Amino acid sequence: MRVHLESLEQMRTFAAALAEHLRAGDLLILTGNLGAGKTTFTQSLGKTLDVAGRITSPTFVIAREHPSRTGGPALVHVDAYRLADGEELEDLDLDSELDESITVVEWGAGMAEQLSSDHLDITITPVWDEIAEGGNADGEPVGANDVDEPEDEPEDERRTVDLTGRGAAWAERMPAVEAAVSALAGVRVDDLSPADLPAEDFANEGDES
Repeated sequence: MRVHLESLEQMRTFAAALAEHLRAGDLLILTGNLGAGKTTFTQSLGKTLDVAGRITSPTFVIAREHPSRTGGPALVHVDAYRLADGEELEDLDLDSELDESITVVEWGAGMAEQLSSDHLDITITPVWDEIAEGGNADGEPVGANDVDEPEDEPEDERRTVDLTGRGAAWAERMPAVEAAVSALAGVRVDDLSPADLPAEDFANEGDES
């Protein structure tokens, strides 16, 4: 499923809608370059899940646990950016909390999949990244002059978010997730064909907030 968001406020609304479909044991693997909005997304999840503690980029504290205020599952927020491989991720002993928590792993592609065969891959791509790679906001080629923007142009908050459910549990839930997201005002949702799947080429490029 591909979601087109026009603003960071829509990002928050989208994350809140997704949070309503999460449950204990869920693993979310979150991918996106510097400034993509991964922390904004996770903060909105936490707000809807009503967990305690301020959710920030966990760059210098690799994993933070945010307990629920209402008796629901805790939110475990992990940053795998500085981890060399899956063995270092395994050393965090996330398995002991996985069944009772909702776990979000930033920069976890290629490592966090070992934690559970059932997981949700989420890739956030700012529209300016898509344009820089040779396409316009709809993924169509652009000319050299189309990329230039005036210096006082406001920040482009548009994002494309790709969601891919892995495993039987997510196969069952994705239709309901797609229906809920499609119902959000101003949000456009496309089916994600195999050819549209994002390449897992987000090498460690830096921290983001």
